[in-house]
Amino acid sequence: MTKITFLGAGSVVFVKNIIGDCLLCPELQTAEFALYDIDATRLGEARLLVERLNENLAGGSAKVSVFLGKKNLRAALKNASYVINAVQVGGYKPCTVTDFEIPKKYGLRQTIGDTLGIGGIFRALRTAPVMLEFARTMEDVAPDAWFLNYTNPMAILTGVMLRGSGIKTVGLCHSVQECADLLLKELDLRGQVDDLMWTIAGINHMAWLLDIRDGKKDLYPEIKKRAASVFALAKRGSVEGLRRHYARKEGKDFRWWLSPHYKRDTDLVRFETMLHFGYYPTESSEHHAEYTPYWIKSHKPHLVREYNIPLDEYIRRCEEQARDCKKQGEQILGDKNITHERSIEYGSRIMQAMENGVPFRIHGNVANTGLITNLPEKAIVEVPCLVDKNGVQPCFFGGLPEQCAALNRTNINVQILAIEAALTLEREKIYHAASLDPHTGAELTLKEIRSLCDDLIRAHGRWLPKFK
Repeated sequence: MTKITFLGAGSVVFVKNIIGDCLLCPELQTAEFALYDIDATRLGEARLLVERLNENLAGGSAKVSVFLGKKNLRAALKNASYVINAVQVGGYKPCTVTDFEIPKKYGLRQTIGDTLGIGGIFRALRTAPVMLEFARTMEDVAPDAWFLNYTNPMAILTGVMLRGSGIKTVGLCHSVQECADLLLKELDLRGQVDDLMWTIAGINHMAWLLDIRDGKKDLYPEIKKRAASVFALAKRGSVEGLRRHYARKEGKDFRWWLSPHYKRDTDLVRFETMLHFGYYPTESSEHHAEYTPYWIKSHKPHLVREYNIPLDEYIRRCEEQARDCKKQGEQILGDKNITHERSIEYGSRIMQAMENGVPFRIHGNVANTGLITNLPEKAIVEVPCLVDKNGVQPCFFGGLPEQCAALNRTNINVQILAIEAALTLEREKIYHAASLDPHTGAELTLKEIRSLCDDLIRAHGRWLPKFK
C-alpha cells in the first residue's frame, strides 16, 4: 500500500487541498494517509476532515491514521512512500511576532518576512532542526520516500534537506503556475489570449517570466505598455481612484481589487521591476519589495506610500487567517457531505505521475546541478522538472538574462549562508547571512546587524538550537 505522511496536518484548509486532490486520483485512492501533528485538537479535526473526504470522494477506500507528538514521529514516517511537509515551527505567536517586533526597534521594517531578510533567516534557523529530525528518521524508516516541502523559507529549507541529508527532496510553491495568468488578468489581456505559453526560471519567489506568448505572438510589448499606463495612472491619482477605475472597467474579473482584505492594490513594485530590468518576477509585490534594496527605506518613507507597500503585512495576514481559517474549519468540519475540486497544487500530481508513470511537468525547487549556468552551484533554483516513475528530474535551463541572474545572486548569497548556519550551528554565519541581505544591509550598519541578530537569538530562546 502507498503511504502518504502529512507532517503538520493541523492546517485543515491545506490538508483539504492536498489530500482532497489525492483522493480524486485513482492511483492514490487506496493509499494510507498518515496525519502527524503536535496539536491534539487540530490533529483530531484533520482526521475527521480526511475521513469524510475519503468517504465522499473515494468511497472509504483509503486508510486514515493519526500520529500525535514527537514520540510517534517514527511510526508516522515508517514505510512512507511520500512525505508532505507543511510545518510551522514557533507559530505566529511567539516567533513570527518576534521576527517583526525586534527588527522594528532598529528601524528595520518588513512586509512578509518568511522567505528572506531577518525574518526569513530566523524562520529557517528554528525550522531546520525539526526538518533534519524528519530527515534522520526517514533515513532509518523510509529512505526511499520523496519529501515534498511546502514550508518557507523554501530555498533555504530545501537546501538544508538536500545538503544535510540523503533524502530525495523537492520544494513546491504555487507562485509559478499562477504568474502568467494573473498578470494577464490584471492587465485585461487574458480574454484576448487563446494559446498561452510561458517560460519561467530563477529562484523561489524571484523566478522570472522570461517569455510569454499567445502562440507565436510575443505578449511582452503590450504587457509593458499597459503596465506603464497603470503605473502612470497610479502616480497621477490615488490608489483608491485606480481601484475604482478597474472595478468599473472589469467588474468581477478584478474582484480582488475591491476586497477589503486585499492589501496590495496594484502591482507597482513588480511593474517597476519589469520596466527597469526587462522581466516580470513571479512573486507578489509585497514579497518582492523586501527582497531588494529599492523600496523600503526609513529615510524615504514616501516610497512605502507611493508603491503601496504593506509593512507588517504578514502580522495582519496571520491574524486574518486565524479568524478566517477558524470559520472555514468550522464550515468544513460541519459539512458531512463535503466534496472537493482539484487545486493547482503540484503535490498530488507529483505522486500520481510517480505511481502511474504518465509524465507531468512541474516547476520545482532543486539543487543547481548546472541547471542555470550563471547562478552558483550551491544555489537552490526553481526550474521546470519532469516527473514520472523515475521521480523528479530537473531540466537544464541555461543562462538567465544577466541582470536577472545578478538580482537572484543577491538573494542566493543569504540563502547559502543561512543553510550553512543551520548545518554547522556557527553563530558567525548568521551574522554573515544577515549582513548580505539586500534590504537589511541597505538600512543598518554591520554593528547594528550583529546586535540585532544577538537580540533575536536571545528572544527566540528555546526555539533555536545552541549556536557555537
